Amino acid sequence: MSDVIVAPETRDLDDLSRDLRSWLSGKLPQARDLALQNFTYPRGAGQSHETILFDASWTEGGEPRKQGCVVRIKPEKFTVFPDTLFEEQYQIMKALHEDGRVRIAEPLWLEEDAAVLGKPFFVMEKKHGRVPVSIPPYARSGWMTEASPQQLRILWQDAVTQLALIQTIPLANLAFLGGPEGARNGLAQEWDKYTRFVDWLEEVEPQPILRAGLARLKSEWPEHEPEGLVWGDARIGNMMFGDDYKVVAVMDWEQPSLGGALHDLAWFCVIADTMHGPNSTYGAPLEGMGSHDETVALWEQVSGKSAAGLEWYEQFTQLKMSCTAVRLSHLRGTRMMDDETLAKRLRVA
Repeated sequence: MSDVIVAPETRDLDDLSRDLRSWLSGKLPQARDLALQNFTYPRGAGQSHETILFDASWTEGGEPRKQGCVVRIKPEKFTVFPDTLFEEQYQIMKALHEDGRVRIAEPLWLEEDAAVLGKPFFVMEKKHGRVPVSIPPYARSGWMTEASPQQLRILWQDAVTQLALIQTIPLANLAFLGGPEGARNGLAQEWDKYTRFVDWLEEVEPQPILRAGLARLKSEWPEHEPEGLVWGDARIGNMMFGDDYKVVAVMDWEQPSLGGALHDLAWFCVIADTMHGPNSTYGAPLEGMGSHDETVALWEQVSGKSAAGLEWYEQFTQLKMSCTAVRLSHLRGTRMMDDETLAKRLRVA
């Protein structure tokens, strides 16, 4: 595995340990001999939030206790999205963990006071397993390329099942994810989010190709707009898997919304095709992973919802991903995609 740390910002981990220990002492008033150790940045993943793993141990009531933890810190300078939705990220994870249908690392504490670490942050349970990382691409090297087709079939089936179960979550208690007036939920909310994303990008430079892409999608508006929760970055690279190749945790809820059921399925299918499908640019297709049609069929079976009109949502996914790519280009000072490639991707060439 690569030793490259893909993190927007990094900090002195000794200072972090000291500050977190002082803060955790207040959260665990009965703890004695509190110790924090094994601080490390995850390898090969994470482009928008500073995320650090650590372990806590203490004595409470005469009994030894320990807890694996992850601290996730709100981005400030390296902001990939116009809406950070940091508190909402914690709230949706808490709601899903309490519901129990989707496997989520338990959110433990949210700290909104920036005085502790310089920015708001939250701490969640550290799960143990393996993640299909993007750097290096999981279809090119690593544990997935060494797995048997039968093992990858289990992985694919459980991943799609978890993806579909998101669409069985009742929305009644998720009003905190609502968008602005006039785009509170449904497709209007996701459309508003990415229209504003293009506006935000144009504060740096004009975006005629993205504008043309929005106009084309608007002219072909879909008839099927099923309600549902949006995870936001739906891919196996944001899932952790156990030794049995089943999902341990569904991760990275940084762009949730009430935007509708088909956005995550579309995103999942586009990423799968790019990373390990027949059109993969990162390595040979992975035998055992379900096809596009198999993924859609299983998703419909588990979610109980129709995927009619999915192609439009897949094209919208291409526009969303292009917005992110342009933003990352601005942040890094290197162009990730030329205009011809972008226009082709958005079908406005």
